[in-house]
Amino acid sequence: MQSLGVLLVFLISACHGLYFHIGETQKKCFIEEIPDETMVVGNYKVQVFDYSVKAYMPTAPGVGMHVEVKDPVNSVVLSRTYASEGRFTFTSHSAGEHVICLHSNSSAWFSSGQLRVHLDIQVGEHAVDYQQIQAKDKLSELQLRVRQLLDQVEQITKEQNYQRYREERFRQTSESTNQRVLWWSISQTVILLVTGFWQMKHLKSFFEAKKLV
Repeated sequence: MQSLGVLLVFLISACHGLYFHIGETQKKCFIEEIPDETMVVGNYKVQVFDYSVKAYMPTAPGVGMHVEVKDPVNSVVLSRTYASEGRFTFTSHSAGEHVICLHSNSSAWFSSGQLRVHLDIQVGEHAVDYQQIQAKDKLSELQLRVRQLLDQVEQITKEQNYQRYREERFRQTSESTNQRVLWWSISQTVILLVTGFWQMKHLKSFFEAKKLV
């Protein structure tokens, strides 16, 4: 039941859209937990605030958007400048947290110093354009549906493997922390015993020097 809940969370979060505001020199970064060998597609659209109409313009021609993606070991997976509207794609080669950063490479096209960026990130089989695949491979509706189901099964398997990897990493971290706490407690006990022994010996020497014992 717990595994089913985890899968539902992944399937819900596999496709989401949002918009955010960004300054002309500001960078916005997002963290996506992605299994290995998984395709990610990001669709974006940039709008510029127009003071004359006090509203964001539908498009922002001339504004470039730089997209940079880093994998869990901080290696650059994607670094490219795009137009004001478009899409970027990449495939993860290792499971874990991928950092997706966007920033404008131009400040000459908007005097307000602020842009609105609409971003839609799709992960796994949600990023596949099945209509294009159907037209390219000339698949029937049944064949296309089978293809979708196979991709979904493959994606669920990747998600399960990634969850097992996270659980194993968390277990190793917990065991390492418990061992450190244990050794720290033992070290404190040893220090207290040594300190107590030294104090007793010092007091004994002091009493003997004073001829009290």
